[in-house]
Amino acid sequence: MKKKSYYISALCVCAALSALEIVLNRFGSINTMGLKIGFAFVPPTFAAILFGPVWGAAVYAVSDLLGAILFPIGPYHPGFTVCAALMGVCAGLFLYNKSGSVRFFTSILPCVLINCIVFGLFINTAWVSMLYDSRTYWGWFIYRLGEYAILIPVELLIIPLLSGVASKVLRQTGSGKE
Repeated sequence: MKKKSYYISALCVCAALSALEIVLNRFGSINTMGLKIGFAFVPPTFAAILFGPVWGAAVYAVSDLLGAILFPIGPYHPGFTVCAALMGVCAGLFLYNKSGSVRFFTSILPCVLINCIVFGLFINTAWVSMLYDSRTYWGWFIYRLGEYAILIPVELLIIPLLSGVASKVLRQTGSGKE
């Protein structure tokens, strides 16, 4: 029975984090054509730290898809949702552990660099260049470099704080991960 209540709790927390991600992404971010700067990475990353790669991927993908359906900002490409899910998997693989605390150089830095540079900058730029045919891939790439020059340091500062909060939550609930 304990395992069932863990999954119900995880589902409820992840649903709340998905809703928070939609609000932060759609209303609390700077959104322009092909450029998005904000703190929408926080809820899915927190889910990945608390519950692991599958839950992180689910929060990223569900919130991306629901946000695009409920509050469309521009054209949608399924590749955005796939990249979002892969970002959740990456965050979970690097940041998930039983204590909730992670090391900067072995966990946080590789996670942020893979998510921002590989998935965000290289792959999502391909989807943006397909949707907005006004520039070439490399034109969009250079345009979006500014976004990631801001986001990478922000994520490197915020994720250690999320890890600290996660470790406190896990200690207080006495629920280590199952």
